[in-house]
Amino acid sequence: MDKCVVLVVEDDLPVRNLITTTLKAHDYRYLIARNGKDAIMETSSHNPDVIFLDLGLPDMDGVDVIQRIRTWSNVPVIVISARSEDSDKIRALDAGADDYLTKPFSVEELLARLRVTQRRLAMMQNGESARSSVFINGDLRIDYAAGCAWMGDKELHLTPIEYRLLCLLAQNAGKVLTHTFITQKIWGSSWENDVASLRVFMATLRKKIEKDPSAPQYIQTHVGVGYRMMHQKK
Repeated sequence: MDKCVVLVVEDDLPVRNLITTTLKAHDYRYLIARNGKDAIMETSSHNPDVIFLDLGLPDMDGVDVIQRIRTWSNVPVIVISARSEDSDKIRALDAGADDYLTKPFSVEELLARLRVTQRRLAMMQNGESARSSVFINGDLRIDYAAGCAWMGDKELHLTPIEYRLLCLLAQNAGKVLTHTFITQKIWGSSWENDVASLRVFMATLRKKIEKDPSAPQYIQTHVGVGYRMMHQKK
C-alpha cells in the first residue's frame, strides 16, 4: 500500500510534533497547517490524500473548515479533537468528516485509523465500491447490478430497507455514518421516529449478516452517533 500525503491541521505545537513525528517514523509524507485558513489553502493547492483536523483552531471552527472543503473536495477528513461530547462528534461527522479521534490518543490508534482510511481510498480508486461492481468484504458480497447480497454461499433475504441500509454502509465502508445522515438517505427525513426505526432495521439486518449479533463483526455501533461498516480481513 502506497504511503499517502497527510495534511496535519493543528495549532498546538506538542500535539502537532507528536503527529508529524509519528508520520515521519512510518514513512508517510505530510503537510502542516496551523489554522483554518491555511488548511483550506493547503488542501486546494496540494490536494492531500488525508486530512488530520483539530476542531479548536485559532481563526475558525474546524467544522467550518470541513464544510468549506466539502464544497469542492471529498478528501477523507479525520478529526482529532479534545471535544468528546457526542454532539461535537455528530456536528463534525454530519459536516462531512470521515472519522473522529478524541484527545488524548495513542499513536497506534492514530495509525490504525489512517490505515483504514487508506484501504477505503484504495477500494474507491480500484472501482470496487462503484454501484456497477461487486462489493466484497470478508464473507459478505453485494452485487449492486443484480440487487442481491450473499454471506458466504448463502443468499441473504433482505427487505428493501435492509438492502438499502446494507448498500449505504458498504459504499461508505470504514466511515462512521451518523443517524441523521443515514435516515436522510433512507427516508429523506430525520425525525425521532426515523431514528427509532433505524435502530429496529439495523437490529434485523445484523441478525441476518452477523454470526453473533451481540458481538457484531461487520456493523459497528457508535453509541449516540451512528454506525460503521468494518473492513474484514481477506
